[in-house]
Amino acid sequence: MKLTLKIWRQKDANTKGKMVDYTIGGIDGDMSFLEMMDVLNEDLITKGEEPVEFDHDCREGICGSCSLQINGEPHGPDRLITTCQLHMRKFNDGDTIVIEPFRAKAFPVIKDLIVDRSAFDRIQQAGGYVSVNTSGNTIDANAIPIEKADADDAFYAAACIGCGACVAACKNASAMLFTSAKVSQYALLPQGQVEATDRVQNMVRQMDLEGFGNCTNTGACEVECPKGISLENIARMNREYLAANIKG
Repeated sequence: MKLTLKIWRQKDANTKGKMVDYTIGGIDGDMSFLEMMDVLNEDLITKGEEPVEFDHDCREGICGSCSLQINGEPHGPDRLITTCQLHMRKFNDGDTIVIEPFRAKAFPVIKDLIVDRSAFDRIQQAGGYVSVNTSGNTIDANAIPIEKADADDAFYAAACIGCGACVAACKNASAMLFTSAKVSQYALLPQGQVEATDRVQNMVRQMDLEGFGNCTNTGACEVECPKGISLENIARMNREYLAANIKG
């Protein structure tokens, strides 16, 4: 398979970037997208050119660091996968593939395709910890009954890997889906009730401080999320936030 790659190259956050064209051949359909990028970089290094910087870690769809905008879609044309799980069989011989970093004011470019997503870390840190002692003083799990539906919803919310695809997909660069998932995983469980009021208020406040946009219920975030995080979490967070402000 022979491809034309249009890749965003940017030295650092303070340097103006540009799209650079590359031609690559010998790509097999069974290769992952990141393996294709590895082939490109090996070729560039052989030619004495600087390789394309992109982020990755586990390459198993777990960490979410391999976040790329591929032909205008976060993580590419497939669904419920991260970029590292995207295979080249999704493309055709002769295709042109546009590869960019996630675009958001709150995700400044570090270099080439790597962005700084530490804003997500600060939102989570603003939420704090649960004060309930859940280690070293364990009790029988059945001592506090939890509805299965609530347990399932909490688990599904906790599946969010914080990759930022929701932000990249949103026309407003909103982080509502991410933040609501992190709020929901505690709001649905008894351990999270003690700090529930402060948690949702602090996380929403931090989200706004980071410069993320507002949610207008377009739904692109849920469509592009590699873990299928539901928009229902945003509705839950709005309820939690309203209740917290009434109590406050």
